[in-house]
Formats: sequence, structure tokens, C-alpha cells
Amino acid sequence: MTTTLGIKTVLHPVSDLERAKAVYTALLGFSPQTDEPYYVGYEAEGEHIGLVPDGGPQRMTSPVTYWEVTDLDAKVAELVDAGATVTEAAHEVGGGRRVAAVTDPDGNVIGVLEDQ
Repeated sequence: MTTTLGIKTVLHPVSDLERAKAVYTALLGFSPQTDEPYYVGYEAEGEHIGLVPDGGPQRMTSPVTYWEVTDLDAKVAELVDAGATVTEAAHEVGGGRRVAAVTDPDGNVIGVLEDQ
């Protein structure tokens, strides 16, 4: 089995980006490091918190936690072998980061990421 290094990113789908940004800024106590019409992101104590308008391209309906792994492709294969279904194939998102997502047998989305 490959190693999982812990939760690295949590993405929250939001219906109103400006209202959500105000709430998360109040929660965290500082302004976002990334503030774009398509994404707002905060770096908080080594974790990334992202706000995604309308669930983004994946149409998320609930928060998705992304676990950092040492080998993305191997971890996705392990999850599929254990009964998960791929819902977002592995792909590059910029800055040397690759992500993928699977759904467990109960419909919960599990994100995995690898920084290269």
C-alpha cells in the first residue's frame, strides 16, 4: 500500500462566492491568498481551504476532502480495488499538483492529491 500523508485540501461548494468569502474570512481571521471569480483559496496552518462557486466543473454538492498521497496513480488503484469508483480521473491542476477523486460505496467523495 502507498502512504497517505494526511488531509491537505478541503474544497467547499458555494452558491454565493462573495457571501461565503465573508464567512470564511471571519472564521479564519485573514483574507484569502487566492481571490478569483472562479475560486477563492486560503492557506491555514498547512492546509488549503477552497471555495468553489456552484460546485465547480465537478458539480460538488458537499465539501470534498483531498488527502495527500505519495503516489496518486497507485493510491487510486488501491481505492478502486477496495471498492471505490473513480469520479474524477487523475489530472494536473497546475504547480506540479495532480488530483483525482473516487466515490466510496456509500456515495462519499474522497479526493487524493500528489505534489510533484
